[in-house]
Amino acid sequence: MLPVIAIVGRPNVGKSTLFNVLTGTRDALVADLPGLTRDRQYGYGRRGGRYLVVDTGGLVVSPSGLETLMVAQTDVAVAEADRVLFIVDQRSGPTPEDAAVAARLRRSGKPVILVANKSEGVESELAGLEFHSFGLGAPLAISSTHGEGLDNLVARFMHGLPPDSAADFAAELEVERDAIRIAVVGRPNVGKSTLINRLIGEERLVAFDEPGTTRDSVHVPFERDGRHYILIDTAGVRRRSKVEDVIEKFSIIKAMQAIDEAHVVIGVLDGHETIADQDATLLGHVAERGRALLLAVNKWDHIPESQRDHIRNQLELKLPFLDFAQRHFISALHGTGVGNLLAEANRAAKAAFKELPTPELTRVLEAAIEAHQPPLVRGRRIKLRYAHQGGRNPPVIIVHGNQVLQVPEAYRRYLVNTYREAFRLQGTPVRVEFRQDANPFAGRRNELTERQVKKRRRLIKHSKG
Repeated sequence: MLPVIAIVGRPNVGKSTLFNVLTGTRDALVADLPGLTRDRQYGYGRRGGRYLVVDTGGLVVSPSGLETLMVAQTDVAVAEADRVLFIVDQRSGPTPEDAAVAARLRRSGKPVILVANKSEGVESELAGLEFHSFGLGAPLAISSTHGEGLDNLVARFMHGLPPDSAADFAAELEVERDAIRIAVVGRPNVGKSTLINRLIGEERLVAFDEPGTTRDSVHVPFERDGRHYILIDTAGVRRRSKVEDVIEKFSIIKAMQAIDEAHVVIGVLDGHETIADQDATLLGHVAERGRALLLAVNKWDHIPESQRDHIRNQLELKLPFLDFAQRHFISALHGTGVGNLLAEANRAAKAAFKELPTPELTRVLEAAIEAHQPPLVRGRRIKLRYAHQGGRNPPVIIVHGNQVLQVPEAYRRYLVNTYREAFRLQGTPVRVEFRQDANPFAGRRNELTERQVKKRRRLIKHSKG
């Protein structure tokens, strides 16, 4: 097992910046704004050793509402940590919030390392002197932004821990690579975090009845029935015209990146609201990126039976381009219908990466042509000869033939539906691309034989006579 290092402190002291430096990533959203991080964010530390780093939200003196949930998340991180890095701000000096955090950490009984961040330009002997009053030992001066003192920090928190195992680290990375990545996306306040909490069976993410609770993309690994998953919670995506805050813009970028790295996307819709153009735009982006997709209409249990048919009709009317996506009507809060989502995600991921043999693809193509031939173009029939697989996630089928540039879009959709049914490619988009067969005689002049040349001469002579 890798050692766990938790990073805690009051808001805006540089916890997420340190997390990114230790992991060598940009997974944690960083900005000069207090309270940006709200959920626990995990990452593999690669600087100076091998360990697991946990970024946490800021701790405040008198939490209320959403802050109470953030504090609970931090307490969980501290409880599971082997070392706790207590980050304070050298520039601002000790604050009542720092003192309250120090007292909380002393009660935890965990080994705590006091870290004075933002100490660039300060003599190491003088940095952190004011923080001795916390009773947590001599502060270690660092600068996360400028990379100063980080090697000393890593050496300090790794001291006394079991030697890191390259085999364990490689095994952890292998599990992460083989896991099915499921991104949960949707508009703000549709229940994305609640759905993930329900799927894993614990309050892993901060779920609050307030739009914009999730700001970062949070990766949640877990295992069920011997299969590893990584659920990615994302920030709610609103219409571009309504996004003015810089932080929200970065949150949306992170959500789009989560879609790109996912194997399967669960698009969450609010059953109490009409399907908006923003829903269609976001889910259209998922389909355009070729990701397998499940639609989850949330808060279904509180919808009167008379309105449910109307919602189903809205799905058909506004999302006709998502006919490949399985639709689930769920209640993330109460668990209704949630149990089938993982099984469907498995099937969709399997379909997205399915291997399609060339002989079978060609046989399906021939059967499709026999049932419904391509149209005539200027009196000539479009000829489709054979097919082979051109990619996965999504499945791409390359069809070779003549005059393929003239194939109508309706016939392309016919082939897509034929292949989806033949190979059971439910839950994933299927792309059919056409390639024009090269003419082997293009640009080549037909050379006449000597006999043909003599015959031509006789014909010319005869015509002149």
